[in-house]
Amino acid sequence: MEDTIDTAMGVFSDQYLVSNDSLLFNITPTHFPPLPPIIDQTISVTTIVILFITMVSLGCTMEVSKIKAHILKPKGIAIAVVAQFGVMPLTAFSLAKVLQLEPMEAVAVLICGCCPGGSLSNILALALKGDVNLSIVMTTCSTVLALGMMPLLLYLYCQGFSNLESAVPYAGITLALVMALFPCSIGILINYYRPQYSKTITKIGLSLLLISMVVIGLLASMTIGRMDLMLTVLSPPLMATAAIMPLIGYTFGYVLSYLFRLNGSGQRTIAMETGCQNIQLCSTILKVAFPPDVIGPLYLFPIIYIVLQVGEAFLLIALFRVHQRFFKTPKKGRLD
Repeated sequence: MEDTIDTAMGVFSDQYLVSNDSLLFNITPTHFPPLPPIIDQTISVTTIVILFITMVSLGCTMEVSKIKAHILKPKGIAIAVVAQFGVMPLTAFSLAKVLQLEPMEAVAVLICGCCPGGSLSNILALALKGDVNLSIVMTTCSTVLALGMMPLLLYLYCQGFSNLESAVPYAGITLALVMALFPCSIGILINYYRPQYSKTITKIGLSLLLISMVVIGLLASMTIGRMDLMLTVLSPPLMATAAIMPLIGYTFGYVLSYLFRLNGSGQRTIAMETGCQNIQLCSTILKVAFPPDVIGPLYLFPIIYIVLQVGEAFLLIALFRVHQRFFKTPKKGRLD
């Protein structure tokens, strides 16, 4: 585990950051004062450790037999891939343009929009009585495809912003994705050879994901005088973006699956999968792939996103349960 963390930290060495530094500085009108080294290092290590654990737990939900079954009937997966890598990046780009986000704010939003699905979508699909197997396979496919799709989409959409295409560390992001797949494969092996441990590991991973977001936020706000920087990530444009993005994902995921005539459980599953991104992966990339005085508190944007994403999902789940309870058509032959 320690070797993995050291390797991850080495990927984003000072020399690599300096090579991108001038480009980032050219597009950033204001530099954020860095966190104290001990706090900054603690946050970086924490994000990498939590990413490792959550990706292992994600892998523990994946079963080779179920993946093969859905690959043989790939209609649901194809719709999900189009929704995940078509709707969400375009939504992030459009919101960044419409709300006139600053360059680094746009980068944070684009990286979030281009991220693959996460394990949280599996839980939400279950709560909506969706096809959990389909959700898990969709998360698996989007995680693997992100290795190529995420850098490609970032490159394409960054063309729409002045000088931004040269400022994004594509190599660092690609390496981060490769390193994220490693613990995911460990989880798959655990689920294959020791399935009795999978549920426990998954629960631990999800719990740590939620706890880590709170811990990182507290660490970032510990320094005196940082509150003004914290308000950066709570600005109205970013808050509006974090609120609108998942809602558009849920809506378009449902509409696309409805148009392609998937059943009700499949429609609800793709809706959740589209609107939910791997927030821990997004936060880790933003924290370790960019110089601290350039990204500033914007690596906390995924925390705002996941809060609103889960809140909107819970609202949809509540509405679904109300509909099921009061408007469900009774079965024929049922006695009153």
